[in-house]
Amino acid sequence: MIKNLIFDIDGTLWDSTAIVAKGWQRAVTETGYSHAVITPDILRREFGQPMDVIAEHVFRDVEDMEKRKALLHKCCEYEQQLLEENEEDISFPGVRAGMKKLAEHYHLYIVSNCQCGYIELVMQKIQITGLIDDFECFGNTGTCKGETIRLLMERNGIRKEETVYIGDTRGDYEASAMAGIRFILAAYGFGEAPEAVVSIGEFSELERVVETAACSGSV
Repeated sequence: MIKNLIFDIDGTLWDSTAIVAKGWQRAVTETGYSHAVITPDILRREFGQPMDVIAEHVFRDVEDMEKRKALLHKCCEYEQQLLEENEEDISFPGVRAGMKKLAEHYHLYIVSNCQCGYIELVMQKIQITGLIDDFECFGNTGTCKGETIRLLMERNGIRKEETVYIGDTRGDYEASAMAGIRFILAAYGFGEAPEAVVSIGEFSELERVVETAACSGSV
């Protein structure tokens, strides 16, 4: 029986890439450390990885590690500011209503490779703060997503056989496997995971898919 659902954020719950790209480009222009041009498409390819890995890929021309670290910090600062100011709903269709319905039957958690403060902002903007039992991120743990999932599960006494991770990339699939839990692919998101056995084409399918897959053991 599935009792716990752990969610990825970017590409699973919302698409913040257009806003984040503006913030990161502002940081690039202001610091002058990089010649990178930041677009939503570039970020969609990178999101799901730890922040330091994203910085390594996007700011390849910044060889000085201290400058790269400072640039990433500035990117996160402007990203947070613009997301806080944004009043548009950038969650995927059905997320707000779907999370409320899921919370009636499951314990809900979030694990992301994001910086500290991002998950709190996401929950506030999507209006799901009171629905989430716990969350964890790369900014706190400094480790890979699979290990971060494991730490959250250990902290909450979550059993592997009762848990599913919902994400949109192969990295999410691999993190789930590392944590020893089942996986559902958000196929509407940013990436692919050919190995995933179960997927959803839109968020509103999740409750039915979880119930069906749990009964059949296909997740």
